[in-house]
Amino acid sequence: MKINPKDVFLHYLKQLQHLLTVIESHQQGGLDIFASSLQADMLPFAQQVRTTANFALRACCPLANLPVLSFDNDQLNWQGLGLQISQTIAHIQQIDDAAFNSQNASLLSEKAGFSDVLLPADEFLSLYTLPNFFFHLSMVYAIARQQGVPVSKGDFDGIHDYPVGFSFVSE
Repeated sequence: MKINPKDVFLHYLKQLQHLLTVIESHQQGGLDIFASSLQADMLPFAQQVRTTANFALRACCPLANLPVLSFDNDQLNWQGLGLQISQTIAHIQQIDDAAFNSQNASLLSEKAGFSDVLLPADEFLSLYTLPNFFFHLSMVYAIARQQGVPVSKGDFDGIHDYPVGFSFVSE
């Protein structure tokens, strides 16, 4: 069974849209979740959202032999983040599926922090871009939970289903 990476990124970008809708609906009392982070030296919520969207492009574009682009914008609000995700989804959707099915034997390069990454396409996807995409998506979820937003694993993956108020910790 071969899964098109485009489908994985599209599914979870749509889950990111869903998460933002849930998180926005629970923003009351002036909580500034955009600047919230898990630790002082980690990216804040808004940048985690942007980085998640950008990693989808940093994966799909090179894998389809297209130039990498970003839909970052100057709107640090729900509309700006939503626009970036919508534009990212639209761009990835328009990439021809056949572009992902071709055997890209070339090495793909990227900058990872202060490191230079040079990997074959399959390793670029499985060892670098997918883990980083899911890392930043997980940070969005974790920051929301830390800030008291009642999101669940089902909000994250669109698959799990738990009753409202469910906890894995028994008291």
